[in-house]
Amino acid sequence: MCLLPVDDYIALMTQAPTSARSTLRHHDREIVALALPAFGALVAEPLFVMVDSAVVGHLGTTQLAGLGVAAALLATAVNIFVFLAYATTGAVARRVGAGDLAGAIRQGMDGIWLALLLGAAVIAVALPTAPAIVDLFGASDTAAPYAITYLRISTLGIPAMLVVLAATGVLRGLQDTRTPLYVAIGGFGANAALNVTLVYAAGLGIAGSAWGTVIAQNAMAAVYLAVVIRGARRHGTSLRPDAAGIRACAHAGAPLLIRTLSLRAVMLIATAVAARLGDTDIAAHQIVLTLWSLLAFALDAIAIAGQAIIGRYLGAGDEEGARAACRRMVHWGIASGVALGLLVVASRPLFIPLFTTDPAVRDALLPALLVTALIQPVSGVVFVLDGVLMGAGDGPYLAWAMIVTLVAFAPVALLVPAFGGGLTALWCTMALMMSVRLATLWLRTRSGRWIVTGAVRG
Repeated sequence: MCLLPVDDYIALMTQAPTSARSTLRHHDREIVALALPAFGALVAEPLFVMVDSAVVGHLGTTQLAGLGVAAALLATAVNIFVFLAYATTGAVARRVGAGDLAGAIRQGMDGIWLALLLGAAVIAVALPTAPAIVDLFGASDTAAPYAITYLRISTLGIPAMLVVLAATGVLRGLQDTRTPLYVAIGGFGANAALNVTLVYAAGLGIAGSAWGTVIAQNAMAAVYLAVVIRGARRHGTSLRPDAAGIRACAHAGAPLLIRTLSLRAVMLIATAVAARLGDTDIAAHQIVLTLWSLLAFALDAIAIAGQAIIGRYLGAGDEEGARAACRRMVHWGIASGVALGLLVVASRPLFIPLFTTDPAVRDALLPALLVTALIQPVSGVVFVLDGVLMGAGDGPYLAWAMIVTLVAFAPVALLVPAFGGGLTALWCTMALMMSVRLATLWLRTRSGRWIVTGAVRG
């Protein structure tokens, strides 16, 4: 684990470069050192669901259908609290930049306590209402019992999942993205082994898959807590819950929650519109959305680096360093977007047959994929600027910007079926959505109002 040498690691990362060229190399090294492990950890997380699906799929179609409903509900319940990672990263990084490692870890502990409280609240709501929630999402009579079983058991792992989010934010703020990668890989391996053992060897069926995931998630949370506690003891930081600190974390995270919910609304509207276009278009839309999500992991890794780096510079009072890092990350975002867009175009003959052999779906899919490829450079800049503003603690603006984006996107997308548009038209509205996000984020970045220095954003 990387927390023990964190003092030396931060000192190495923050050594001042001696020339303009070395400044660029310095920023590049920082971005790569943080983004590559972050990308690995981001990719490892969805593999949990893939393992569960692969194991449960051999039990039967109804079990797999039940898992599909429950997994979607769990993903929604956890993802709306992703602010636990985002807000914690920037806040911890600020204190690191200010040279206050004890305060940084204390800030992180407040986030972890908030995660535990939120997890307990989700359990209290989800356990008794699981049947009603599953029914609301339209599970069939045969799949519903399996969905309820999986949901109720897996809900017990939600506090651990939220602790993992918060603790990941702590380590990212400490400029450490390697430990989350190692934990994610270990958790993936444990989840796979436990699923096979409990589902087949122990004969627990879909319940065994749920228990395997719960055990793996709790083991991951325990490792994170051990690492953070070790750092707290090293720096003499209290581990006790602090009501004021927890409230401050909740207050900082609320705007990011609004941002996340608005972004989720965009995706739900797009899927609902695709469903109205017919079975062919919704099938093709699901394939494009899968690719979109995969590309987002690569771009989000740079955004995570931005959160950690910008927060640290602002905490150190280095406005010019923050601006220079922002400019360099924008270059990385553009370059990554261009590379990913070209990759989509070049790999489409290999990619499309993996998902469908239906000629009608292929015909609908190809132009939508090209639109996705074309907007990747825009997406690259959007993800970077999103990360920069998160690292700066500019949550209220991000919430406002995402609401503006939702308001601009929703009516245009909903009119696609009325005007006889197809899937390509729908994905053009997605391009519009990303363009609006780019405009709002670019204007804020150019204004400089996001630059607030100090260990705590005032």
